[in-house]
Amino acid sequence: MRYLLKKLGLYAFIAWAALTLNFLIPRLMPGDPVRVLIAGSEGQIEPEAAEAIAAQFGISDDPLIIQYGRYLADLAHFDLGVSLSNYPVPVIDIISGAMPWTVILVGVSTVVSFVLGTSLGVLLAWRRGTWSDHVLPALTFLNAIPYFWMALILVLILAVTFGWFPYAGAYDRTMFPELSPSFIGSVTFHAALPALTIVIGSFAGWVLQMRNMTVTILGEDYVSMAEAKGLPNRMVLFGYAARNAILPSITGFALALGAVVGGSMLTEVIFNYPGLGYTLFQAVSAQDFPLMQGLFLVISLAVIVANLIADAAYVFLDPRTRQGA
Repeated sequence: MRYLLKKLGLYAFIAWAALTLNFLIPRLMPGDPVRVLIAGSEGQIEPEAAEAIAAQFGISDDPLIIQYGRYLADLAHFDLGVSLSNYPVPVIDIISGAMPWTVILVGVSTVVSFVLGTSLGVLLAWRRGTWSDHVLPALTFLNAIPYFWMALILVLILAVTFGWFPYAGAYDRTMFPELSPSFIGSVTFHAALPALTIVIGSFAGWVLQMRNMTVTILGEDYVSMAEAKGLPNRMVLFGYAARNAILPSITGFALALGAVVGGSMLTEVIFNYPGLGYTLFQAVSAQDFPLMQGLFLVISLAVIVANLIADAAYVFLDPRTRQGA
């Protein structure tokens, strides 16, 4: 318990630092978002409205400490400001609209890839020295393929050439979003190819990492002792080897889950998928600083929470952690 409390205090400090940096960076950057908005409005916004617009963006001549206090108060009410490129839509509305698409697509794909990859990695380690070793060069090659290149190849072959999958969008644009079997089927069909890209792109890495760690653990003395005691192979493999070998992968999995909130930007951009990654790409292209600031904040907090969950998992998986606590 003491270990978790220490970690909780550490991550609370990191979260505060992320919030503070998120506040300072836009204010230290050159340029004025109000002028950008007025210039891009093509005369629809009068220059006289600049002061009111500046107040919406939290820009004022007050000292930084007062602005910082106002910024924290707004965050407590989930107020992330107003989007520049979608003015006057609140940033929180844009993020909340894009987040479910990313969590469903990238989150489920990441979990599936991790479970399949670690499971196969354990089996390949147990079967080392047999025909299964011939799979390793193919996995190494697959792991070395650039992610965006694989996505483009899958789009070219499966979507453009054969027409098995749609190559853009999250659902059929002729349909209205609703919880109906036809709409859910359309969403699933459109998500199949991006999900396949994510699974294939990360699957090989999990397999190789888990296999190498399991092979190392299988050579330890306590595993040899378990085998000498005549314990069943399944118990030796999963109760002794895999349980310890998966510990380094937990950290990587936590980081991958944290990155889920940011979305797999390349995947979402290539497939025109309306998730957080594609939203961030649009925000950067439009120089929408309030939206970028809100997205960076959500992504940072997601990574912090994911690492906290990983540390909590360590407590249950590794008894040495509990003894050190």
